[in-house]
Amino acid sequence: MKELLFRTLRHEETERAPWVPFAGVHAGRLKGYTATEMLTDAGKAFESLMEVNRLYKPDGQPVIFDLQIEAECLGCGLTWADDCPPSVSEHPLDGSDEEPPEVPCDCTIPTKESGRIPYVLDVMHRMKEAVGGTTALYGLICGPFTLASHLRGNNLFTDMFDFEDEVAGLFAFCNRVCMRMADYYIEAGMDVIAMVDPLISQISTAHFEQYMTAPYTALFDHIRKAGAFSSFFVCGDATRNVEAMCRTSPDSISVDENVNLLAAKGICDKYNVAIGGNIPLTSIMLLGTQQDNMKFTVDLLDSVPVKKNFIIAPGCDMPYDVPVENCIGVAQAAIETDAVREMVKNYQAEEIDTSGVVLPDYANLKKPLVEVFTLDSAQCAACGYMMGAANAAKETFGDQIDMVEYKYIYKENVARCVKMGVPNLPSMYINGELKYRSIIPAKAELEAAIKEAIAACSK
Repeated sequence: MKELLFRTLRHEETERAPWVPFAGVHAGRLKGYTATEMLTDAGKAFESLMEVNRLYKPDGQPVIFDLQIEAECLGCGLTWADDCPPSVSEHPLDGSDEEPPEVPCDCTIPTKESGRIPYVLDVMHRMKEAVGGTTALYGLICGPFTLASHLRGNNLFTDMFDFEDEVAGLFAFCNRVCMRMADYYIEAGMDVIAMVDPLISQISTAHFEQYMTAPYTALFDHIRKAGAFSSFFVCGDATRNVEAMCRTSPDSISVDENVNLLAAKGICDKYNVAIGGNIPLTSIMLLGTQQDNMKFTVDLLDSVPVKKNFIIAPGCDMPYDVPVENCIGVAQAAIETDAVREMVKNYQAEEIDTSGVVLPDYANLKKPLVEVFTLDSAQCAACGYMMGAANAAKETFGDQIDMVEYKYIYKENVARCVKMGVPNLPSMYINGELKYRSIIPAKAELEAAIKEAIAACSK
């Protein structure tokens, strides 16, 4: 099991694709614990992760999936929930968008005693002793771009244009934090260090190459020299940045359902980088049947032309309420593909019914309507910052505009996305027109678009 994943990360052919369930807070649900309990109590976390290991029979398994661990240590305020990881609600470097961000001094880099790091290391040591001989263990770290956004807030997306040197300095600091965290986790026995950076999907390739190529290349080289494998984990439509990501030389990347996996694998194969993904989190895992999950997994595995450099996994951190039988179905399909293929060969999934979806009369709105389609802004960092931009605009324009978020975790919103033809999450529409697709707008840019919509509605 463990060696199967190692062979994939060494770019060797394998008899089947390794299976890695990204069960973060969902692990807590298996034992009846809330997300907050799962992410603060080492005993409950260990118990929950052992249940993931028992039920889902993973080849590789993440230990703690919480992108706020480092941010909390660096002074970010968190808002906690029962069914998802905490979200960042206070950004210590958030100030005027007319002033550059400060760069913290290296004395603030978290130590092993900072924040919840002792809890994380405790769980890692327990998991290594219990299942480390058979299961490859992942240590997940908030990547430098998303960590910088946690510190600076939405102003970061304007800063990249206005304060290039200061932003580069902030990213360099965050990269040093990532390296230190990688050292802690490798020392604790983690086999794979995953840099989870959802917001990479929300920037242009030019900005990736300007700000992220050098830090990430150094980061993956650091992990490799320390004797661990690496993974570059993104969410959202990162299609435009897949090749640039590969050029930073990770051992693997991981993508979600917004990315065409076969096209991305073709790019990854060119650079001999493994790719993991991308079972849909909500429409299949959360809202589908067990047969939907088995069928999707078999079809995905059958579509991969070369039997190496591929890891079957959910697109990102599994929602808390994913039915256990659905994940067991994926595990069966991943491990016993031939038998499951026979079981579901005649299965046809139900089509999504959009007949009950009523769209606004966009042509006759009295004031602009801003619609933000997200996976869930409370769970998805990229979605959260897209909503942050929309919320900031709402504060600026007040009653001059209407705003609504449609979370993809609800069936009625899945149907709405289908009827609207929403291409990727997160996306922002103004008066029914797609304005921002998997890219977070700068404040001035969004305000200009809304002013234009206000003028159009007043005619």
